[in-house]
Amino acid sequence: MHNNVKINRVRLPGESGLYSLSIKKGIIDNIEAFDPTIADKSTFIDVLDAEGGVVLPPFVDSHIHYDSAYTAGESRWNTSGTLLEGIKCNNDRQGIATESDYLSRAKKAIQGQVLNGVQYARVHVDVSQESLLALKVMLKLKEEVKHLINIQVVAFPQMGITSHPKQYELLELAVQLGVDGIGGVPHLEMTREGGVRSIHQIFDLAEQYNKFIDIHCDETDDDQSRFVEVVAAQAIIRNMGSVTSVSHITALHSYNNAYASKVISLIKQAKMSVVSNPLSNVILQGRFDNYPVRRGITRIKSLMSEGINVSLGQDNLADAFYPLGTGSMFPALNMALHLCHLLGSKDIDSSIDMITYNGAKTLSINPEEYGVEVGKPANLIIMQDPNVYECVRNQSPVRFNIRHGQLLAENLPLKSNIFSKI
Repeated sequence: MHNNVKINRVRLPGESGLYSLSIKKGIIDNIEAFDPTIADKSTFIDVLDAEGGVVLPPFVDSHIHYDSAYTAGESRWNTSGTLLEGIKCNNDRQGIATESDYLSRAKKAIQGQVLNGVQYARVHVDVSQESLLALKVMLKLKEEVKHLINIQVVAFPQMGITSHPKQYELLELAVQLGVDGIGGVPHLEMTREGGVRSIHQIFDLAEQYNKFIDIHCDETDDDQSRFVEVVAAQAIIRNMGSVTSVSHITALHSYNNAYASKVISLIKQAKMSVVSNPLSNVILQGRFDNYPVRRGITRIKSLMSEGINVSLGQDNLADAFYPLGTGSMFPALNMALHLCHLLGSKDIDSSIDMITYNGAKTLSINPEEYGVEVGKPANLIIMQDPNVYECVRNQSPVRFNIRHGQLLAENLPLKSNIFSKI
């Protein structure tokens, strides 16, 4: 595609009728009612036919692990389905990973995301190995693929910070190598005290090096795992809520309602973002239950009702934690809608925000550079279905993925036939 592009017969969310969207020099230049009588070829080098598909801003994957992607069954399967066995399986596989191995699997993950309209991703990379090989590969890859996708790299100490020798030094080295954000796993530290201390260390590093924070927090069914209150308190005290996210917080579904109310209030006061990962957590959590088995997902509906920013992540792609996945954000959204009782008509229509605008807020994407509006960069996706409801219901394929006015990917519509009368 060239600098001047026109997309005809496109639909806008919540609007009736068909529109034309003009792109000049990578910027959305005009959005107007579609007029089939106007000859476009005289002005525009490239003309795309959206065939009535709705236009959306690109999808945002707020939480994913490239370094473990596509390792399911290597070196063994996670037979118990628990988080802890997943970590052990992953550590075994990471121990034999090479630079080319990391690179090829990460590129495969990115290809899946690009085909599915993801243009922004927050990538958590394990920094528990002394070589920091996975991190170095991801930092290099980030630059190589920036024409396709914006990647934020988070230093993720999978085995904890206080519970393992040299981990703090490795974490600081990772920060010095150029990561965008700092993570942690306080609920996996050996003691409650160690978990609290790790949170303080994360905030100290983030302040010192001006990095954002995204902590795997309370990813457990244990109702006594209560680290999100510590994160929120630090975010409030240090005025760092706008650059702080807590991922998973599945223990929130097991808290008594009085304590859950306190935690939600603290998250709101801190102005932090919450990242839920429904696909991985629904299979990793509840493993110690008989019946009823808990759903393994945080209280998305309660959080959003308080105005808290909630976005979604794919989390894992065909690895020891989650053996499925394609790079599409719709399965994660579909799972969240079902598990969190978000199937009212208004809930469905607004749910797309969890993988678009809410994700953009989590990743602190400049609002002036995100969204389908005149004057903003031409980063957008055209869906195969005509409105948000049908997109969510059908888990709609992305017809066109366009970035800076350039066509990144196209999925041709499937053709189906029924050969018997109904």
